[in-house]
Amino acid sequence: MSHPSQASRVSSGKKDPFPVSILSLTVGAFAIGMTEFVIMGILPNVAEDLHVKISTAGQLITSYALGVAIGAPVMTILTHRLPQKLLLCLLMALFILGNGIAVIAPNYNVLMGARLLTALCHGTFFGVGAVIASNLVKPHKRAGAVSIMMAGLTIANIIGVPIGTFIGQHLGWRASFAVIMVMGIVALIGIMIFIPRIRQDEHASLINQFRALAQPKLLVILLASAIGNSSLFAVFTYIASLLEKVTGFQEHSVTWILVLFGIGVTLGNIAGGKLADWKLMPAVLGIFATVCIVLTIFTFTVHHPAAAVITIFFWGAASFAVMPGIQVKIMNMAQEAPALASTSNHSAGNLGNAFGAFFGGWVIDNMGLTSLPWVGAVLVGIALLIGFSVYAMERKAAHAPSGHHTESQGASL
Repeated sequence: MSHPSQASRVSSGKKDPFPVSILSLTVGAFAIGMTEFVIMGILPNVAEDLHVKISTAGQLITSYALGVAIGAPVMTILTHRLPQKLLLCLLMALFILGNGIAVIAPNYNVLMGARLLTALCHGTFFGVGAVIASNLVKPHKRAGAVSIMMAGLTIANIIGVPIGTFIGQHLGWRASFAVIMVMGIVALIGIMIFIPRIRQDEHASLINQFRALAQPKLLVILLASAIGNSSLFAVFTYIASLLEKVTGFQEHSVTWILVLFGIGVTLGNIAGGKLADWKLMPAVLGIFATVCIVLTIFTFTVHHPAAAVITIFFWGAASFAVMPGIQVKIMNMAQEAPALASTSNHSAGNLGNAFGAFFGGWVIDNMGLTSLPWVGAVLVGIALLIGFSVYAMERKAAHAPSGHHTESQGASL
C-alpha cells in the first residue's frame, strides 16, 4: 500500500541511509525544546524582574502548553498548501521573532505574547518535520528517522535546559532567550542548506484531511497518546518533591538525577524508534506495558535512594521510547493528512501534559505524594488497554482472504 506522505519524494530520488538533513531538524527540535522547558528553571528570575507573583509567572508555562495544543492543528490547516521546506523556514523565522521579543519584553504581557507566538511554531514544526524526516529515508527506517529528529527535544532537557538556566541565573533571564534565538538561527540556516526540495503530490482538500483525521481508530490512538502523556506528567511534574520528601535526597542531588532521567529519555527515544521500525504496534504496546511495570516498581523503590535512581532512569527511557512509534502510527493511519495528524498528536500530548500535572496535584492533595507512581501506572495501563483494542481490531481485519501480506501491512499501519 502506498502512502501519499511517502509519495512526496526528494527531488533527486535518492535516499541516504542517514541524511545529514535530519540533523538540521534535530537542531530545530533542540531549540524548541529549550524554549519550552527553560522557563521552569528561570521562573523566579522572571517573576522578580517583571514584578509579578510566581504563580502568575507560572501561567507562562500553562499558556505555552495550551498554545501548542490549540495552535498546532490551526497552523497546519492554515499553511497546508505551502511547500514543506518553505513552511519549516517560516516557522523557524516566527520562532526566532518570538524569542527576540522575549529578550526585549518590557513587561509580563509582552512576554506572554512572545511565549504564545513561539508556541504556535511548536506542534506544526514537529508535525511537518516528522513527515519530512520519514520521507528522507527508506520506508522501513521511518520511525528511526522520526526518533532522531525528536531526540533534539530530549537532548534539550539534558543539556539545553541546565545551560539555559545557568545563563539565566548568572546573566539574567533575557540572556537565556537570546541563546535560544541564536539556536533558532542556526536551525534555520541548516534547514535552508540541508533540507532538499520535496516534490509534493497534489494536496488533499481540507474536507478530505479532516475525514482522514476523524477515523475512529485514529482518534482512539490519539486518546491513548494523551493518556500516556498524562501518566508521565502526573509523576514527573512532582518528581523533585518525591525525591526530596519521600526518598530523602538533597536539592542539589535532584538536578543530577534529572540529568540521568534525561539520558534515559534520549536512549529510550532512539531505541523506541528502532523497535517501532521492527514491529510497530507490538513495540508501542510492549513499551506501554513496560512503563506500567516500571511505575508500579517505583511505588516501592521510591523509598530507597539507589533503587529509586535506577528506576527513574528506566522510567525515562520507557516513557519516551513509545513516542516515535505513536507518531509514525498516526501518520500512517491518516494517509491523506499526515502533517495534520502528526501535529494533532502533539496537541493531544500537550493536553495530556496539562491534565497530568493537574491530576497529579489532585492526587497529592487527596491521596498523598506517595500515591503518584501507582496512579501513573494505572493511567498508562489505561493507555495500554486502549492501544491494544486498536491492535486487536487490526489483527482481526488482517485475517482477510489476502492472508499474510495483509497481516504484515496491518501491523505496520
